Amino acid sequence: MTKTTMYKAYTPYQHIDFTVSHPMEVFKKLKRFKYFEPSLGIVGFFLFGLCVICCFFYLDYTAVAKAFRIPLQSERFLSLQFDDAGPPDLNKKIDFLSELGGGCDVFDGDWVWDETYPLYESRNCSFLDEGFRCSENGRPDIFYSKWRWQPKNCNLPRFNATFVLEKLRNKRVVFAGDSIGRNQWESVLCMLASGVQDRSSIYEVNGSPITKHNGFLVFKFKDYNCTVEYYRAPFLVVQSRPPARSPRKVKTALRLDVMDWNSGKWKNADVLVLNTGHWWNYEKTVRSGAYFQEGERLQMNMEVENAFRRVIVTAVDWINREVNTTNTHVFFRTYAPVHFRGGDWKIGGACHQETLPSLTSSSSSLSQYSQKFNTVIDVMSTHSHLPRIKDVNLLNITYMSYGRKDGHASIYYLRSHPAPLHRQDCSHWCLPGVPDAWNELLFAVFMKRIWKGSHYPDVQKQRE
Repeated sequence: MTKTTMYKAYTPYQHIDFTVSHPMEVFKKLKRFKYFEPSLGIVGFFLFGLCVICCFFYLDYTAVAKAFRIPLQSERFLSLQFDDAGPPDLNKKIDFLSELGGGCDVFDGDWVWDETYPLYESRNCSFLDEGFRCSENGRPDIFYSKWRWQPKNCNLPRFNATFVLEKLRNKRVVFAGDSIGRNQWESVLCMLASGVQDRSSIYEVNGSPITKHNGFLVFKFKDYNCTVEYYRAPFLVVQSRPPARSPRKVKTALRLDVMDWNSGKWKNADVLVLNTGHWWNYEKTVRSGAYFQEGERLQMNMEVENAFRRVIVTAVDWINREVNTTNTHVFFRTYAPVHFRGGDWKIGGACHQETLPSLTSSSSSLSQYSQKFNTVIDVMSTHSHLPRIKDVNLLNITYMSYGRKDGHASIYYLRSHPAPLHRQDCSHWCLPGVPDAWNELLFAVFMKRIWKGSHYPDVQKQRE
């Protein structure tokens, strides 16, 4: 049977002779045709279409995008990219760690899908708080862990834990800041631990469990004589009792001109990562009874924004005065956006239905975070003439993180059961996830600074 006869066998119009020249005869025959007469062709076409639709929703959307080459400029995939669907010269970009990579802004880029990610699995890392183990806590999708940050004008080296640990041998890495800083610190622990076979050689030096507390934790990688430390300092400055005869509503004084009590333990680190911002809002300060103090005087009418600026100035002055930036590589991480929709923490804010990065991250959409971001930029620029401040690296993760509304713990921060919908966490991040990308940038910039011409393992080709 030829292809023509097969086609005729399945067409419902086979009894109509369309070669008839007179139009009235054709019309008469069409009137006799039963449009709703059962046909194997119609049934087959319907079943085939239904199968295609079901497969589209069942299959991983990235596989669909790759197979059918969905245009990356379409509305749905406007800012999402896939490794093998990018421009043909993707692999011709310069390497950031090469001599030509110095002018590349690694914070200007896009999220691209990478099947080789994540860099580790939470179930294989014992150094994670329960609240960051989203997959183990019941989150059904893993899409949030599959995105890699790709700078527009250069390529980053793929993170190599063994190589980085060698560069950190006999060194201290210190994180000081709020709970988002802790989120990032735990990401570093898991990333580095992925290169260590004997996990028992990684331990907390004081025997403290990795649980939420108000102090500090120091984890040692014994084989490398390296420590990775976290110091809780949500405001970076001292929180103390208010001065005598303060108003009764003052519960705590934030001493804007005095760095945190533990800052003496930070200043001699080999790598120091500072952050603050998450607690600098009305709810965490004034409404909670935390007022601002300069010298011996309470500033009862000071705005939170002005207090935040004063603290950044204090931190910059402290770095210039106390930290030898020739030996200590200082990073200041910018504010990490939150993604509550329809409310805030404990009042109905939600993000649990987000499974894809945002399509756009325009300047206007970032305006709600611009004040904190611009304050840091302005203070750093104003003090850039100071000899030690020019060596400080700004870890600018605000823009890249704004688009990752899919990466938060949401209702998956409890081991036993999902949290109530009105108690979602759209501030902290699932691990593995977005903070891993921050740390890839952190270590790439660190490697760039200490680069001595040694060969970094060329794993970029693994993505080709």
